[in-house]
Amino acid sequence: MPVKPLYKVVEQYIRQRITDGELVPGDLIPSESRLSESLSVSIGTVRKAIDLLEQEKLLFRHQGKGTYVSRVDFDRSLFRFFTYGTASGEATRIHKLTPLRERISGTADICKHLAVPVGTSLIYIERVGYDDEEQPVLVEKCWWLADIVGGLENNDLHIPDLLYAIIEEKFGVHVVRAEETLTADIADALIAKTLNINEGDPLVVLRRITHATNDRIIEYRVTQGRPDRFSYKTEI
Repeated sequence: MPVKPLYKVVEQYIRQRITDGELVPGDLIPSESRLSESLSVSIGTVRKAIDLLEQEKLLFRHQGKGTYVSRVDFDRSLFRFFTYGTASGEATRIHKLTPLRERISGTADICKHLAVPVGTSLIYIERVGYDDEEQPVLVEKCWWLADIVGGLENNDLHIPDLLYAIIEEKFGVHVVRAEETLTADIADALIAKTLNINEGDPLVVLRRITHATNDRIIEYRVTQGRPDRFSYKTEI
């Protein structure tokens, strides 16, 4: 029996994780170096496997920010909302986990940003972003209108790294544009513990208001990041 080429082993490994639902559209796959190490193959072998899967549109390379699970009709324009970088402004991979999600009644401040009445039913999502060194670099807090994404609070629903991918695929909501404001703050005790920094250390703060079709506001987001590992980058 002929020996299977190593790049085919890597290709099959990634494909199987997608087929089994371990990775879904919008998820980052493991980095090339991690795949190389875990599968005991060269970086070149990993890249060849990824190239083949990208040709099939099962994967999408976002330059400098990692390779994501895709599909033939995946809306790649969603990546324009990914504006994070390293402290020096270079593109970077940020893998996100979701430790908290719940349905809540909106407070006056949050509802003001969403342009809805106080007490409106919202879905609160809190995520922590990690770099390739597995260091926490940001905390992302999102408030969504529950009448649009009801069910997003269920823990059995996997939220991919690119959150907007599931918003479009699962809920049929097309993200059209976002308004962002960049500010600074200092870390409170909880954020400091999450990001492994000291209380009172400086933070980069990015506030976003997300719009869907017909310019309806659907999300208010606050991202707090470590300035030594996180930056915001855009083009004008």
